[in-house]
Amino acid sequence: MMDKLKNSSGIDPAFLEFCQALANKNRQRILFEIFTDKSEHKVGEIAEKSGLAISTVSEHLTQMKKAGILSSRRADNVVFYKVNKEGISQFLRHIETWLSCC
Repeated sequence: MMDKLKNSSGIDPAFLEFCQALANKNRQRILFEIFTDKSEHKVGEIAEKSGLAISTVSEHLTQMKKAGILSSRRADNVVFYKVNKEGISQFLRHIETWLSCC
């Protein structure tokens, strides 16, 4: 299992991407203030609730989806985002593996 955590630099790039996605204060706010209800949300709704521009929210959501924090689905021309439980669980497994090696 430890092999999955390491590459030539010593850390799984997906793990780093997850950490970097959560390092941004606006992404933390989006995740912990808006997605606390565990529901799906549209970009415009997230922008309105966060007070950020739609383009800014869209960039943050893209980073969070790429990192496995969020998932999305499209219905016609509307994209809905929700918490990616499996992606977050995988991140937690990485942490558990790292802790067991120390």
